[in-house]
Amino acid sequence: MKAPQPLSAETLAARATGILARLVSFDTTSRDSNLALIDYVEEEMNALGVVPRRVPNRDGTKTNLIASFGPAIPGGVVLSGHTDVVPVDGQAWRSDPWVLTPRDGRLYGRGTCDMKGFLALCMAAAPEFASGRLTRPVHFAFSYDEEVGCLGAPDMIKVIATELPRPELVIVGEPTNMEAVSGHKGIATFVVTVTGHEAHSSLTHLGLSANMAAIRLMGMLVELSDKLAREADPECRFTPKGASLTVGLINGGTAVNILARECVFMFDLRTPGGMDPLKILQPFLLECERMDRQMRTHFAECGVHVEPRSRTPAFAFEPGGAADQFARRLTGDNGPARVAPYAAEAGQFQEAGFSTVICGPGSIDQAHQPDEYLEISQLERGAAFMARLVEALS
Repeated sequence: MKAPQPLSAETLAARATGILARLVSFDTTSRDSNLALIDYVEEEMNALGVVPRRVPNRDGTKTNLIASFGPAIPGGVVLSGHTDVVPVDGQAWRSDPWVLTPRDGRLYGRGTCDMKGFLALCMAAAPEFASGRLTRPVHFAFSYDEEVGCLGAPDMIKVIATELPRPELVIVGEPTNMEAVSGHKGIATFVVTVTGHEAHSSLTHLGLSANMAAIRLMGMLVELSDKLAREADPECRFTPKGASLTVGLINGGTAVNILARECVFMFDLRTPGGMDPLKILQPFLLECERMDRQMRTHFAECGVHVEPRSRTPAFAFEPGGAADQFARRLTGDNGPARVAPYAAEAGQFQEAGFSTVICGPGSIDQAHQPDEYLEISQLERGAAFMARLVEALS
């Protein structure tokens, strides 16, 4: 019997380009559902004889998806990626962000590099994974709501950790130019709601402006941000070094001549491993409590409420980690250990006990931008990686 021919990277790249066009066509902005995209992935998997498992959110409007290939034994490889993308609102695109557009050696479209290009490569290799050649399993782990705090992955990771034969390692396909990245910062996000009492802006003694109170709190965060930058460890491997804090969203007031009834702002704190976000924020949180009590002495309905929105752990470097070594073997990467300033689901997989590496096509420099793109050469490098993965597990 003639042995099967090795998978051609060129063939896989061509497959992936067609699949990427379909994936980009689904508007999976995090505020919306990802179910249409998941339906498509599920249909493609069913056609290969694979029955994926959904791990939905509480109201069923979004879902993770797990698909397993090969023998149901321990020691497999998880290929992890998120299906959601950031908004295109207000961005100046030269082409339709929901139509894959080739131009100048690049593939333009929202999510091309972050990170539907990796998902397309996984799906392009799926027929090979499903061919019966594998001696170790491959598990797809496609999540929702990564872009708004890595909110979807924890439930999926719990299923992988407790209900599947234990995988040996996880490859998270965030854009790294197909180089192994073995560390990232953690992120904690918070929503602060300040409630005031409306009155005419000329009669400040009759009301309490939520905006004015919120500005004081945001000023404290600006000072904390500056302090973190000044005190950053010069030996820290991240850029920027140490922890960083930014206020990303502010919404308050109804008119210029009305004392604002409500102001809501959101901020994030990004920390290297070993730094406790709550400890860093303790002075700020105590000030929020003090201001809350003070405001309630004027009007019972007034006050300050701080709500933790998300917390993603840092991804710590694993010396000699199985995932890092495996990814480097497939890519031929013999460069230094690398870290990333952004947060990803890698920290969540590592926290669950999995050896993890980040390695995917494209550059984070193109992510979240108007005219986001994936270099065709990067898709081809990713295709070669997938072809080697098939061979390594066969």
